Amino acid sequence: MKVMNVRKQIGRAIAAGTICVGLAVPAQADTLADALVGAYTHSGLLDQNRALLRAADEDVAIANSALKPIISWSADITQTFGRSRSAVSVLGRQNINNTEASISLIADLLVYDFGATAFGIEATKETVLATRDTLLAIEQDVLLRAVAAFMGVIEAYEFVELADNNQRVLAEELRAAQNRFEVGEVTRTDVALAEAQLASARSNQANAKGNLQISIEEYRNVVGRKPGRLSALPRLPNLGGDVEAAKGIAVRFHPSLRAVQHQVAAAELRIRQAEANMKPTIGLEGRLSVIETLDTDAYQNQGVVGLNIGGPIYRGGLLSAQVRQATANRDAQRGNLHRVRHDIQQGVGQSYAQLDSARASLAATAEQIRAARIAFQGVREEATLGARTTLDVLDAEQSLLDAEAARISAQSQLYISAYSVLSSKGQLTARDLGLPVQIYDPAEYYNLVKDSPTNRSKQGQQLDRVLRKLQKN
Repeated sequence: MKVMNVRKQIGRAIAAGTICVGLAVPAQADTLADALVGAYTHSGLLDQNRALLRAADEDVAIANSALKPIISWSADITQTFGRSRSAVSVLGRQNINNTEASISLIADLLVYDFGATAFGIEATKETVLATRDTLLAIEQDVLLRAVAAFMGVIEAYEFVELADNNQRVLAEELRAAQNRFEVGEVTRTDVALAEAQLASARSNQANAKGNLQISIEEYRNVVGRKPGRLSALPRLPNLGGDVEAAKGIAVRFHPSLRAVQHQVAAAELRIRQAEANMKPTIGLEGRLSVIETLDTDAYQNQGVVGLNIGGPIYRGGLLSAQVRQATANRDAQRGNLHRVRHDIQQGVGQSYAQLDSARASLAATAEQIRAARIAFQGVREEATLGARTTLDVLDAEQSLLDAEAARISAQSQLYISAYSVLSSKGQLTARDLGLPVQIYDPAEYYNLVKDSPTNRSKQGQQLDRVLRKLQKN
């Protein structure tokens, strides 16, 4: 219930787009939710892994086909020629020259194999579930990158605005220094310092504009379009402060951990399949044939039904090796599960630590800006009275600039850290965020293919329609 409440709060926070004071906006407005929707619908990485999931779905259909009758046909025509001689024949030597044509319909059915095929089917089902969770983990990565791209553009716009403002302030400082130099209040050195600082500001301004273009290209790549005027940020999601409770949520719901759990289950089933492969199999075979001798118009129809029982006696140690191999793979997956569980718990702890750090940094920069602005204004006033040098003014202005830059970075890092917390808990998905998109349903394709439909069946025709829809998208 707590998890559902958190998800509702997150969805409302993103949809609301509540104004966050202090952020500049670069004109249709794009919200953070718009960026997330764009990333979800545009991502080629998601399309790629959805296709890989459909390929895994087909493995279930392939495995299921082993329990169904295998019906095939064969046809051949043979020409026999030569000579024969028989000691008991009064005709002596005879020429052989005849043509036979035959057509056969063959059916094979696996009756019993001690569960080897059934274990294989269940293992492929577990693999499908693991692939679904892997797709969700990739979805989280895509959406977190969208958050970073959105914040990157906002941060870059703010740095450009800050650089522009700094350039204007330093240009004023240079004019003031030149005026004071003309009346003999300062030396040529003071003017040179102001000129150097202004040149540095222009360089920073060019770098900021270049970084803005880089951020725009990242946004275009992730979201699928160039950003318009970015709206103010929504409220931060309500993440809570109980790290241990968050770790508990993560080990239950994180898709990366669930994927490994399904891989462990699949590996267990592969062991049982390998053990069953050492036992006999029972099969049913049927054959209908029509054979006609074209030279004499003679023909025969025949049907054969047989029950086949067989099994391995000695295969050079292959089957035993396969059992040991399956056991080793299971042990490897168990080790991986242990590693992933601890990595996820560590990720939750680190993401909360980064969030706390970003909050503290943002609060500190607010105080830093306030103090630096007072100091800058005071130093500038004192300089007009001759109590401060131009260097003092430039240093104070640089301190204010550094504080404002730190605030911009801290604001961006705060939002990225907050959504990293969601990702670490497995809650940064389109469904959890309540994004207004058509959520990809991994079961739709699976339900159509799991029973191995043929192209001409009703289910196969439904499958064709789904495939055409996917290709249009």
